[in-house]
Amino acid sequence: MNEFMKIAIEEALQGMKNDEGGPFGAVVVRNGEIISSAHNEVVSTNDPTAHAEVVALRKASSTLGRFDLSDCEIYSSCEPCPMCFSAIHWAKIKKLYYGSTREDAANIDFDDQYIYDVIKGTAKVLQVEVIQINREESLEPFKKWKSKMDRVQY
Repeated sequence: MNEFMKIAIEEALQGMKNDEGGPFGAVVVRNGEIISSAHNEVVSTNDPTAHAEVVALRKASSTLGRFDLSDCEIYSSCEPCPMCFSAIHWAKIKKLYYGSTREDAANIDFDDQYIYDVIKGTAKVLQVEVIQINREESLEPFKKWKSKMDRVQY
């Protein structure tokens, strides 16, 4: 068994043992060295974003002092949900290893299919009503950001 996946699985089991969240664990590795490991903490923190991968990414970013983790890889005990998959991309990680599948997770009632359907535009019922308002006013921070970046000398 891969040593980093073993730790991800141990994290999942530890989180369950402590009643901190669902059965998921993750490990961020750089150059063969563990930068962070984590498990799901949704229940213990009342934070719906505290999935194992997100917690591991937060810890790794804090440890390394940067959000660009492109020189790292991540091991997840399960195929990441859409949120975690996106976070892995935002962190610029180049390699993801995972154990069980999203279908395996769905079999124990951790089913993300609805979110995949919403993303694809095929959901029959929408849980969240989405309404765009105040676009022009909302562009002001973007304009200031662009102006600031245009002044930066490289």
